[in-house]
Amino acid sequence: MTERSEQFPPLAPARAAIWSDFGKWDTVWFPKFLGIEVEELRQDYARMRLRYRPEFRQPAGVVHGGVIASMIDTVVVPAVGSGYDERRRLFTIDIQLRFLAPIVEDDLVAEGWIAQRGRQIVFCDAEVRSGSGTLAATATLVYKVSSKSVTF
Repeated sequence: MTERSEQFPPLAPARAAIWSDFGKWDTVWFPKFLGIEVEELRQDYARMRLRYRPEFRQPAGVVHGGVIASMIDTVVVPAVGSGYDERRRLFTIDIQLRFLAPIVEDDLVAEGWIAQRGRQIVFCDAEVRSGSGTLAATATLVYKVSSKSVTF
């Protein structure tokens, strides 16, 4: 069985340079605040990890759904952005999220990829698994891509 990442070509060096510092900014943007780490970037694909912390639990002892949703919404950003020669302003306009299993005291690993790319609208799919491999959530997302670039 082929890993999903192998279905996507390597990211061109100039575009890889744009996204190589994702989450490592001087400013503490939300993904950095959570501690999301990029594991792999390819054309139209990204994989990220969030190391488990007890603060992510909700009262039932499982990772809060908002943490999982944040991973879903974050992992597709460089996948969407990989289609452009500069950083663009990207806006989530729709998420359809399904929780399938809890994550208990384990890392979160998210994969996001492009299902279809238009000029301004990009359709994405994403999954979050526990560090041990249990599929915890799936999602479809729609992003709007601005023609304006952004620096950070």
